Amino acid sequence: MPDILGIHHVTAISGHPQRNVNFYNSLLGLRLVKLTVNFDDPTTYHLYFGDELGRPGTILTFFPWSDAPKGHRGTGQVVTTSFLIPKNSMDYWKNRLKNNDIIVKGPFNRFDEQVLTVYDSDGLELELVAHSSAEDRDLNVWNDGGVPFEYAVRGFYSVTLSEEGFERTAGILEEELGFSLTGQEKSRFRYKIKNSEAGASIVDVLCLPYTPSGYIGIGTVHHVAFRTPTDEKQKVLRNSIIKAGLNATPIIDRTYFHSVYFREPGGILFEIATDPPGFTTDQKPSELGTRLMLPEWLESERNNLEKILPKLSLPYPSTQSGVRKNNE
Repeated sequence: MPDILGIHHVTAISGHPQRNVNFYNSLLGLRLVKLTVNFDDPTTYHLYFGDELGRPGTILTFFPWSDAPKGHRGTGQVVTTSFLIPKNSMDYWKNRLKNNDIIVKGPFNRFDEQVLTVYDSDGLELELVAHSSAEDRDLNVWNDGGVPFEYAVRGFYSVTLSEEGFERTAGILEEELGFSLTGQEKSRFRYKIKNSEAGASIVDVLCLPYTPSGYIGIGTVHHVAFRTPTDEKQKVLRNSIIKAGLNATPIIDRTYFHSVYFREPGGILFEIATDPPGFTTDQKPSELGTRLMLPEWLESERNNLEKILPKLSLPYPSTQSGVRKNNE
């Protein structure tokens, strides 16, 4: 069993939470699988979007920090998060996004894929990547997302790291996380988990020595998490990361997975997250994303937090296409 299976989740910073929900749920057709709070800042939501169950490899999460400054993409950051779509769906998505006044660029060809660049309501750079591997990931679709099944997002395809130099970062990807270099196009170096059947196993590293450093804020990625199958594997990985001379946090219980954080040599925050226990540990599959969930140690603060947190119109599960809204 490999130690790293691919990408677990990506966490970014957004502005207003309702605008965020509208974009990822109503437009991209992802399911809001968990509405909770930032465990390190409970007065802020933590929104999780993914497939029907929030399977690892499909989860894009957000800290809605409305008062935060606008971020800037640059070196030392995850600059692009890429979703996988079926090969025949590019025209559908281009028209759907443009009809909703979303900025898009492309499509263009890269390696053996076709790519459409998209910017969400806060300027976060995304890609929709049309590739034949989508045929193997039909399970990673929320059928109630309002997007026809044959065009729907199949989870993550890759993430792109922007680095001033790439060798030390490449060393961590290869020696500690199990990635292998599989291709290069100009300054883009592609790394992949070989023989991984989990999908979402690609990391691209852009070597951009003359690009200014990025800084965190609205519209940028906070961290990327890589998935490991068990707590035991996570412990082994943590020890290996420490032996490589990097600072790693203790194992932290995030309720839905267990986490270890460290910064790779280029400054990007990496996380190692376990697949279990998953998002159904405190809700039935049919109830995911329908109400605010808090860890036990915050339940005593529920009344106060519900007064502080912005009111949201939430998507509810439905047996019909599309979503239903609550009456708040």
